[in-house]
Amino acid sequence: MTEAALFPPVAPPSRRVEPGLYLVATPIGNLRDMTLRALDVLAAADLVLAEDTRVTAKLLSAYGLKARLERCDDHASARAAEQAVERLREGQVVALVSDAGTPLVSDPGFVVARAVIAEGLPIHPIPGPSSLLAALCIAGLPADRVLFAGFLPPKTAGRRAALEEVKGQRQTLVFFESGPRLKDSLADMAAVLGPRPAAVARELTKLYEECVRGPLNQLADDPRLDAPKGEIVVVVGPGEAEPASEAEADAALVEALGRLSTGDAASEVAKALGLNRKALYRRALELQGK
Repeated sequence: MTEAALFPPVAPPSRRVEPGLYLVATPIGNLRDMTLRALDVLAAADLVLAEDTRVTAKLLSAYGLKARLERCDDHASARAAEQAVERLREGQVVALVSDAGTPLVSDPGFVVARAVIAEGLPIHPIPGPSSLLAALCIAGLPADRVLFAGFLPPKTAGRRAALEEVKGQRQTLVFFESGPRLKDSLADMAAVLGPRPAAVARELTKLYEECVRGPLNQLADDPRLDAPKGEIVVVVGPGEAEPASEAEADAALVEALGRLSTGDAASEVAKALGLNRKALYRRALELQGK
């Protein structure tokens, strides 16, 4: 019998929750995704700041918890920050939650966290559910380098301008979107970013969880995505790198030649820019007047 079988891992017992601000991740759909640590903190909290107190009240009720709730949405975040700082100075426990998922990700709780940090007061993350990470897991696209772009502007002109800003990035792109705007957003993505591979994930962790994958231009015409319900995450694969211009290659060669031999400079630039080494070697000789 192995040592692991003789001594199976055991979850550590709950510990006293020390005073501080706790950023508590909550389920994005499935209530079974609530973590034990999150429950410990919410049970101990002297104050819970919530994006929507009605939503959080239902969550607490599902676990038999009661807490003093105060609103922390776009209109009340400044007041919530003042309350948090005041409570923390008194040595209390304050929890911050969004309606679903991890606080501060496209969430007004950022104002509270920044105020607490500025005062040098304790702040702790309680990690857990995240629609961003959940969508990345099932998108089937590279997740080693990711740019989270949040919500795009609601109008076509602003949306396309925002997409132009990230078009040159060589990472996987992640966007949040609403059902009514999804169709237009996908059309704008296809127009600006081209037929990149993408995935649209909705109702994550819920009964009707769905992930539709395909090139952006096909997703824009997919009838399943005409106006879907629920929270939506769009994951777009990285674009192909555009070849470097002659001016960029020359600048890189001049810089490299100041440090390396002609051959080594050509090799370094070829690897960095994806260009032909022999051609770069000949150009390096020209730049040196040889």
